[in-house]
Amino acid sequence: MPNRPLIALTAGDVAGIGPEILLRALRDPAIQGACHALVLCDPVIMQRAAELCGAGEQNPIVVVAESPQSHDALRQALIAANADGKILCFNPAGNTAGDAPTRQVSVAAGDAAFRYLTSAIRLATCGVVDAIATAPLNKAALHAAGHDFPGHTEILAQHCGVNEFAMMLHLPESRIAPLRTLVRTAADTSEPGQHGLSIAHVTLHTSVASVPHLLTTQGIVDTAELMHKFLKRIGCDRNAVAVCALNPHAGESGLFGDEEARIIEPAVQQLQNRKTNLNITGPLPVDTLIRRAVAGEFDGVVAMYHDQGHIPIKLMGFDAAVNITLGLPIVRTSPTHGTAFDRAWNPKTPADPAGMIEAILMAAKLCEQSRTP
Repeated sequence: MPNRPLIALTAGDVAGIGPEILLRALRDPAIQGACHALVLCDPVIMQRAAELCGAGEQNPIVVVAESPQSHDALRQALIAANADGKILCFNPAGNTAGDAPTRQVSVAAGDAAFRYLTSAIRLATCGVVDAIATAPLNKAALHAAGHDFPGHTEILAQHCGVNEFAMMLHLPESRIAPLRTLVRTAADTSEPGQHGLSIAHVTLHTSVASVPHLLTTQGIVDTAELMHKFLKRIGCDRNAVAVCALNPHAGESGLFGDEEARIIEPAVQQLQNRKTNLNITGPLPVDTLIRRAVAGEFDGVVAMYHDQGHIPIKLMGFDAAVNITLGLPIVRTSPTHGTAFDRAWNPKTPADPAGMIEAILMAAKLCEQSRTP
């Protein structure tokens, strides 16, 4: 690929599988052909990951230091150095993470994960890198280190200075196409889309009990509009979006709750009244909505809370789904799995890099599309 984008890859919590899945992803020919990479991690830890993967000498690790040169000069230097299988490693968190215990929560690893991410954001916002793809962090470690954020998404939003943002999980068409064939019946008359399935969330990392109090009509409108922009960006002209109900049976005419009539329907009506090419419907009962979406009737789904959207996507494609943060001035993706402390740093249980590979490829794709007139 000519003019390959330069993508910052953060190692996340180094006590987990982050360094290993980055190392394995960087050895994949698809990644090597799609982008240049800059890893944000302690190079000592990345060397350990290379040895764990049996690639101690196969992928030499080159340490990148802070540089006083201009952003453009730094970018060009990084791209020029990104050759011959080398792994460029920038460490903005010092050496304390190298002593952090593996497979458990620690202040050192939590603080390092935070610093890797904020440094990547800085590099992206000043134009040194084109996108960020993040390996998973551990929220307990993040909090233990004094960083009071629910997760990656909220850190990104604050450091990018945005108030309207959303977490979206995207399953590529290549992975959902076989499932479409399985669930489609004679009643499914809509031609399936060709752009996968995306589910964005109105509320993020919060308790289920707090969701009804956090839902607002404007929040649903904002999330749907962010979804609309993403679908346009990936070339989805149909832009068919379904909005989830909150309650069973979409509230059953108020018998099971009034959030549908009071909060969700007004949001859908607002969006339907606007003169855009957004084809939106809802609120729909989620148990039937998801089947219809998998069958191909909808390109995107607006979920009211975390598990409402995460469970179906992870069931359909846990190792292929990509987390994309909507509403940022930069591109950010990640796999949808966690740190896997129970499997990390163990040659008997090698980590699967498929999710990380898909996240990096999606970041590269979004970079290419942002440059397309």
